[in-house]
Amino acid sequence: QVQLAESGGGLVQAGGSLRLSCAASGLTFSPYAMGWFRQAPGKEREFVAATRSAGNTYYTDSVKGRFAISRDNAKNTLYLQMSSLKPEDTAVYYCAAMAWRRLPYDAENYDYWGQGTQVTVSS
Repeated sequence: QVQLAESGGGLVQAGGSLRLSCAASGLTFSPYAMGWFRQAPGKEREFVAATRSAGNTYYTDSVKGRFAISRDNAKNTLYLQMSSLKPEDTAVYYCAAMAWRRLPYDAENYDYWGQGTQVTVSS
């Protein structure tokens, strides 16, 4: 059974930093493309960042230069380092795994999802 477990969310002031982690189990982690999505209250889930097994990375424009996605295949773990956080980054953050080589920006292309972790940025 595939499980993705996010951690590292919390309350932080604007300008602060957080690092999210996503521990994967029940799958062979390294071949999967992995992504981070977020959903704010009253809004649709949106793409944040993704990384393929070869190391390619993708970001939505609003987080470029502030967020960094990385993965440790030996630990079956995905990370999202978030810096210079803004109130508009407030959302539940989800990690997701994609088995096949599809576009990483579309949530529908992902096969497995975690339960999410709350990130709240105060102004």
